[in-house]
Amino acid sequence: MFQGFKDFIMRGNVIDLAVGVVIGSAFTAIVTAFSDNIINPLINSVGGADFSGLGFNIIPSNDATFMDFGALVTAIINFLLIAAVVYFLIVAPMNKLDEQQKRRKGIDPEAEDPTEQELLTEIRDLLAQGKNPQIKG
Repeated sequence: MFQGFKDFIMRGNVIDLAVGVVIGSAFTAIVTAFSDNIINPLINSVGGADFSGLGFNIIPSNDATFMDFGALVTAIINFLLIAAVVYFLIVAPMNKLDEQQKRRKGIDPEAEDPTEQELLTEIRDLLAQGKNPQIKG
């Protein structure tokens, strides 16, 4: 039981995932600070001096009923910033690396993967010829 757990932990993708979570949380702190200190003041400046940012009170003079649309806009901006960074710094380079590895192995990265029907046909033909597809030679 412990050996299975050790094998699971030592897999490369689990370690990569842990590193991604740590870096993601650190980057989230940077984006939050950027939004709180730069984006929020810009959004809240809409409407003039007597307007409390981008929102309104449902019940006048009751701050508990304030609907803050500026916070929603800030959350959307945070999401878009984080998604853009994840895509351009993680996803796009990994796709490029995967494409390069396929080229090194002699696989055309732009060629379509064979369909299930094509694979089954190839296996059938090999078996009809008396060749086992798992045995080299």
